[in-house]
Amino acid sequence: MAKTKKNESIEKMEKLVSLLKRRGFIFQSSEIYGGLSAAYDYGPLGVELKNNIKKAWWKMFVADRPDMVGMDAAIIMHPKVWEASGHISNFSDPLVDCKKCKRRYRADHLLSADSLSPEYDKAKAPELKDVKCPECGGDLTDSRNFNLMFKTHMGPVEDEGSEVYLRPETAGGMFVNFKNVVDTMRMRVPFGMGQIGKAFRNEITTENFIFRMREFEQLEVEYFINPKDWKKHFEEWLNIMDNWCALIGLKKENYEKVEIKGDDRAFYSKRTVDFEYKYPFGQKELYGLAYRTDYDLTQHAKFSGQDMDYTDPVTREKYIPHVIEPSLGVDRSVLACLVEAYTEIEGGRSTTTDAIKDMEVVLKLPYALAPVKVAILPLSKKETLTPLARKIQKDLTSSFACMYDETSSIGKRYRRQDEIGTPFCITVDFDSLEDNAVTVRDRDTMEQERIEISKLEGYITEKLK
Repeated sequence: MAKTKKNESIEKMEKLVSLLKRRGFIFQSSEIYGGLSAAYDYGPLGVELKNNIKKAWWKMFVADRPDMVGMDAAIIMHPKVWEASGHISNFSDPLVDCKKCKRRYRADHLLSADSLSPEYDKAKAPELKDVKCPECGGDLTDSRNFNLMFKTHMGPVEDEGSEVYLRPETAGGMFVNFKNVVDTMRMRVPFGMGQIGKAFRNEITTENFIFRMREFEQLEVEYFINPKDWKKHFEEWLNIMDNWCALIGLKKENYEKVEIKGDDRAFYSKRTVDFEYKYPFGQKELYGLAYRTDYDLTQHAKFSGQDMDYTDPVTREKYIPHVIEPSLGVDRSVLACLVEAYTEIEGGRSTTTDAIKDMEVVLKLPYALAPVKVAILPLSKKETLTPLARKIQKDLTSSFACMYDETSSIGKRYRRQDEIGTPFCITVDFDSLEDNAVTVRDRDTMEQERIEISKLEGYITEKLK
């Protein structure tokens, strides 16, 4: 039976998830105890990829911009923060239960379950009364609201007065520090704060590997502006987010910018554009850009009693700044980047005589994001080559993430490095002992160049640009 496009996509996702576990990128959390639903641990290579994405984001969105500063706010904040922001009263999803098997679903996600899954998650859903449980076909209860915030207690006594929350987003910590940053850093509007940090949402249903989890990491900017300039700044940030997508290797044809209309927008947003990526499991949200107006600072002024007005030092105009928010996720960036990079080559491409001529997998990650930049591969494990190969590893490790591999044939070692996305493989052979040169192989072009050992660092540095 011929494979459908949907089946091929599911198979690709399954193979990618298998590769990521086998090669040390991402593991099921608490796997030895049967695992914890929707919780994943980043392994040695996964954490390097994740950190490279965070470093690249910080450079583009914060460090390279004179109008940006960084923040690292607390995860547990005063509960009034979330009362002011509307999270306690409004941050909820519609929950339904199956009357027969008791399984729970988000009412608006029912189309994502099993055979009801559409190609595109913005497809119009049928009336809830016409939907059956995707698991057993049973009838569903009426929907009811379920607050997504994780609640805990601070202090030794668990009573109502000690209730606090794990933050559901990183934005709150930036809004409540608006005056602190203006005063201490003498920032002038327009300016922004950037933050990388964990957020927590008690999702009713989770799905699709690391796409939707209860614990995740955000890359967020809150950019404070004069309201009369909001359209200009919104377009500027749209362009920056396009540039970011290109930086992490996403082709323009693989994502869409979707204008969110009317009731589908958050109640405080005047304009929202979602960047939706074409994952193997359907087109779904990757990033969001929202014009939040002055909602947040106005609310915190009201609930805290603190003045959030800003006075322009030149014009003396006084106003509460409005906010443009580019909101990106670390985990979804990792996933989209990996999906984009995963490449299968039928029949293989290895030129070594001992290579197995079947399908090869190459993870074509952007060089700057690859967890390992350089692999040092001595042609033989003989003692004559090992000292030179180890010296090269030691000399390069201070500049690049390196891996040393001397096990199996050189063809198999090339393939292992291709599977984890290593841009450059350095082969140390017996001629290296005479000519002080090595062979450098490029992951994508397969070209091999003979490079003097003394020039290796400069050669790789230039290539990585």
